[in-house]
Amino acid sequence: MDLKSKIPDGPMHEKWTDYKGHVKLVNPANKRKLEIIVVGTGLAGASAAAALGELGYKVKTFCFQDSPRRAHSIAAQGGINAAKNYQNDGDSVFRLFYDTVKGGDYRAREANVHRLAEVSAAIIDHCVAQGVPFAREYGGLLSNRSFGGTQVQRTFYAAGQTGQQLLLGAYSALERQVALGNVTQYSRHEMLDVVMIDGKARGIIARDLVNGKLERHFGHAVLLCTGGYGNVFYLSTNAMGSNVTAAWKAHKKGAFFGNPCFTQIHPTCIPVSGDHQSKLTLMSESLRNDGRIWVPKQKDDSRKAIDIPEAERDYYLERRYPAFGNLVPRDVASRAAKERCDEGYGVGTTKMAVYLDFADAIKRYGKIEVGKQGLDNANEAAIIRMGKAVVEEKYGNLFEMYEKITGENPYEMPMRIYPAVHYTMGGLWVDYELQTTVPGLYALGEANFSDHGANRLGASALMQGLADGYFVIPYTLGNYLADDIRTASIPTNHPAFDEAEVKVQQRIEILMSIQGKQTVESFHKRLGKIMWDKCGMARNEKGLKEAIEEIRQLRREFWSDVKIPGKISEMNPELDKAGRVADFIELGELMCIDALNRNESCGGHFREESQTEEGEAKRDDENFSYVSSWAYRGESNWELIKEPLNFEIVKPTQRSYK
Repeated sequence: MDLKSKIPDGPMHEKWTDYKGHVKLVNPANKRKLEIIVVGTGLAGASAAAALGELGYKVKTFCFQDSPRRAHSIAAQGGINAAKNYQNDGDSVFRLFYDTVKGGDYRAREANVHRLAEVSAAIIDHCVAQGVPFAREYGGLLSNRSFGGTQVQRTFYAAGQTGQQLLLGAYSALERQVALGNVTQYSRHEMLDVVMIDGKARGIIARDLVNGKLERHFGHAVLLCTGGYGNVFYLSTNAMGSNVTAAWKAHKKGAFFGNPCFTQIHPTCIPVSGDHQSKLTLMSESLRNDGRIWVPKQKDDSRKAIDIPEAERDYYLERRYPAFGNLVPRDVASRAAKERCDEGYGVGTTKMAVYLDFADAIKRYGKIEVGKQGLDNANEAAIIRMGKAVVEEKYGNLFEMYEKITGENPYEMPMRIYPAVHYTMGGLWVDYELQTTVPGLYALGEANFSDHGANRLGASALMQGLADGYFVIPYTLGNYLADDIRTASIPTNHPAFDEAEVKVQQRIEILMSIQGKQTVESFHKRLGKIMWDKCGMARNEKGLKEAIEEIRQLRREFWSDVKIPGKISEMNPELDKAGRVADFIELGELMCIDALNRNESCGGHFREESQTEEGEAKRDDENFSYVSSWAYRGESNWELIKEPLNFEIVKPTQRSYK
């Protein structure tokens, strides 16, 4: 099967405008007859449901949390990118487009990325109008800060809780539509299958997680806005409920999975402290804006950080990448930290950490404050006190969080950080209209593969989620639904709903009937260890082949020896988790197969066989300039369909941040 990406003709900067000018429309009276299902209520889902409800469609939203406010978008800290060029520092739509394609190591589709850059500025205006409290400069203008992979300041932020504030904005817009009767919200519901009628997605089977009952819901179209699958690694920065189930069910019903092996490792996380941990905590990339990363020049140096003199510190990112310094992209910063720790320069009790130090920033800000206030005779203590106040205003909640978790005061001692699994660039394959290979089934935000290539630039996740929901899907979905206005709502006693529900029920009953000896959690932990060790920050052929066999064995063991307490017809979180872990096991196998097939290094995918003499990622454009799109053909059986990537504007070159 050929993949039709539906990229419009014409010059890059005119494609989206031209598309919008010629797209099919649905008139207001007909919109009221069309039903849309939105699964997931994070930034992509809430913004899409709010926008489509505002247009007059009948929308149903589903989330497994008790409230849409609990979506994992809330955890995003550092900011959202937009090409506003407020600083007059050379930013533009083209620059954001260029940085994103280059940052993704030339493995993203140019047309989608250009559209993202185009709509970025409108997102900020929209969110300000909603009342999102972005940080502001003294004169009232919105403030910006730097993020990795760019040389301009284009990241808008609300302290260290930007995701939360943006989600509250989208949630308010969503709740307005609920109050108006345009959106019906189903909380504590999990989608367990897509219902197909005549080759189109026409609804879902959902489980009420409170009473265990299965429900049928019809929709003229289904939108999956269910986030990423980083929890396949068990330890990640994702909320513990984050999972791949909705996307995986769609995949098994015919939606191709794009670039599953592209995982983002975030360089600034609180390091693992022991086997008792169930998740990791992110420290925002915005901290690299002002913090300096270093390790001791001496191996196994056991001195306290503050006792190590400046001359004996290795600011290795500044040394290796002078042009970008501490603001290199995430994949580059993560690998550099791993390399230093592997070589014996790591710090802390585990020696698997590096320092993130704010001492210089505190002094710098303190001197600025002294100058502002005309305090010519201020001593060092006063300078540091004033500097700490500025840092607290910018990053206070992050510093507080670090101190709560580690018991150390980061104003006095450098933070210890280490890379951790964070975001997944892979996801359901979608075309320019965000439609999967299943007609009527769409994927938005992190659930799709489309905009970030092999490495997402920091502060672009919030941008993509809101772009897809507020500014893209209202146009592209109408183009599809314009041909559906004569399709009446299909009753849920249709045989396709019967069949889908029976299959879901049977799977649940099989899971409950196993009654083995091992907990769901133990299987998830074992899967995570295989994935991190053999498909994590570095991958090689031998390890990936071993991982595939180990995962297949784990799957056989899971389906013969998992123990799930409780009953089906009640609230049963272990049963919910078992279904998700079963899906993770299958996904893990595909990720390793994809990583094995892609015998090149690019972005977050680092094949040890493919590196430069200096240890940097080495792409192979001749053989791998394509999207790996996988079709499910049965248990442990996938077919690779390639979407060639053609670069009209940003010609692929060896990435350099030096």
